[in-house]
Parts: sequence; C-alpha cells; structure tokens
Amino acid sequence: MSLHTEFEFELPIGYVDREGNLHKRGIMRLATAMDEITPLNDMRVQSNEAYLIIVLLTRVITSLGTLQHINTSVIENLFAADLAYLQTFYQQINETGKTTRAITCNHCGKPVEIDLATLGGE
Repeated sequence: MSLHTEFEFELPIGYVDREGNLHKRGIMRLATAMDEITPLNDMRVQSNEAYLIIVLLTRVITSLGTLQHINTSVIENLFAADLAYLQTFYQQINETGKTTRAITCNHCGKPVEIDLATLGGE
C-alpha cells in the first residue's frame, strides 16, 4: 500500500490571471503540522484570523493551471465559490486522506459516494 499525499482538483469557476487566462485544475498536497502552525505567526493572520485559510492554501496547493507560483495574491483573488470549494477539499483530504465522501441521496435516501476532486468540474 502506498501513501497518497497529492490530490488533483478542479475549481468550480477558476482563477483568472492578469492576462485573462483561466486556471481550473490543480494539485493540493496533504498538510503537515508545520503547514498549520507556521501561518499563526503571520501578521495578517494575527490581525484577522479569517486570513488563515489564505496562507494555509498557499502552502498546500502545489499547482493551479499553468501558474508557476501560488501566492496569497492568487488565493485572495479566487471567486468565493472556489475558495469555499478549496476549504472543503482541504478538510476532506486532511481528515480522511481521500477525495470521496459518503452522502445520502436527497431523492432516494440511499447512500452514495461523491468525489470532491471532480465536483467542481463541468
């Protein structure tokens, strides 16, 4: 059995860079204890704890489209739906080590499994 530490995702809307290019597909790695501790020393997080997710995502998102570097500016300029998706995706992979989640179907009441990695895509 191998340890899976990187997970592909697709944003529901996507990040639009300065040149107008749309970036939707990316990779997020599992967070380490240091990933969760280090942002607490960031002055932006200390003055506004809601900023924690911004700094945290810059540490664990290893790629997004063709972008060479993921920084706080990229995460700050995501659409709200994409930020919410990434927060859920982060929690899912770091709590369970997988992108799938069991839910109950609203129509038939049966349990079904959804894959958050593809939930954002078309």
